[in-house]
Amino acid sequence: MPAPSNDPLHGIKLEQMLTQLEEKYGWDELADRIRIRCFANNPSLKSCLNFLRKTNWARNKVEILYKETFC
Repeated sequence: MPAPSNDPLHGIKLEQMLTQLEEKYGWDELADRIRIRCFANNPSLKSCLNFLRKTNWARNKVEILYKETFC
């Protein structure tokens, strides 16, 4: 039997993270907290997810903010 994961993000999808962060902060504050153009210029969940899935440094910043906010 595998040991349980110590990763607080285990089982949490990127879409869930981004949705919860957007509900808490809104796109404007997310753009202030994390300097990513897709948060500042005509943001949508779909466009931001596409960018974050391709860009590891940006996804890491989102994951860090999620952990600081919700974990």
